[in-house]
Amino acid sequence: MTDQGTRPGVPAQSPPVEPKTAHDGPPPPRRSWWSGDAAEPVRRNLGLIGVLVVLVIIGAVTRPELYGDATWVTSNVWTILQQASAIGVVTVGMTFVIIGGGIDLSVGAIVAVAGVWSTTLATQSYGAAGMIFTAIVVGVVVGLINGVLISYGKLVPFIATLAMMVAARGLAAMISDKQTQVSTNSTINGIASTKVAGVPMLVIILALVVAAGWVLLNRTTFGRRTVAVGGNVEAARLAGINVRVHTVLLYALSGLCCGIAAIMLTSQATSAQAAMANLYELDAIAAAIIGGTLLSGGRGTIIGALFGVLVFSTITNLFAINNLSTEVQNMVKGGIIVAAVLVQQFHYRSLTQLFGRKPA
Repeated sequence: MTDQGTRPGVPAQSPPVEPKTAHDGPPPPRRSWWSGDAAEPVRRNLGLIGVLVVLVIIGAVTRPELYGDATWVTSNVWTILQQASAIGVVTVGMTFVIIGGGIDLSVGAIVAVAGVWSTTLATQSYGAAGMIFTAIVVGVVVGLINGVLISYGKLVPFIATLAMMVAARGLAAMISDKQTQVSTNSTINGIASTKVAGVPMLVIILALVVAAGWVLLNRTTFGRRTVAVGGNVEAARLAGINVRVHTVLLYALSGLCCGIAAIMLTSQATSAQAAMANLYELDAIAAAIIGGTLLSGGRGTIIGALFGVLVFSTITNLFAINNLSTEVQNMVKGGIIVAAVLVQQFHYRSLTQLFGRKPA
């Protein structure tokens, strides 16, 4: 006899098994905010603060007689900030350009030509307002030329800005006749020595530019478009962003920052020459990279770039108070730049893959 639930010649079937759902088993461990990508800028900035602390400790160990004087320490802090002010302003513009997927090797030359042009006798005859206006306009115009060559001339940013670096230095030398042009305007010269509530005016200008840059990058459509263009040009174009116009605006913004920096440097030296702001392009790029800006574009922070500037300015100050040569200082800067790029290229997962291990 056969069971009631089966038929002769037909094998009995096992009861259906319910498929496993994603809820079976223990839930995957949750990643904290601190370990996620969103906290990466915070972790990097804290690391840069740690570097600054280490540099201060090195200074205190090597020159205890100086760091034992509270008045000297306060004065030295303001000195570092003032030395970082002009290059810090340039770095803000450079950070925007790099986040947008470009590079600007002409920023130092733009500062020079803007400074020289604003200190000619003809320009100084219009007073401080005329000098500031000239420096800013020259910086923006040269930046616009860079942007047009890259966006509409289809030149690689490296080549276009390298050519502009050479051309702008030559123009500055021609305008100044290879001579140092002295600024006779007391208002411009007084910017470097003026203090507001005990804070040097140069530091205030740097703070204002950094604040404006942070708002522009993080709280405006322009900033979001900059990240989008640097992250994926084609996706940005399909999203309706005019990539060409935006690229031109990025280089114009870099030129604007160079014009402001030209006035700041002119005030500090009470003069301008074709050789001013030498190697500023390398310092600005290095500071942006140290601050977490990706050379490939699409990511970066203004605050991180500012910390990068402060690290390099502190290193320069540390070498100066210890009477060490500029050559050694440049070697240390080069090592820091290489280390920063390696950190960007090889994250934990990349390193584990490199050594043939699987991350936990």
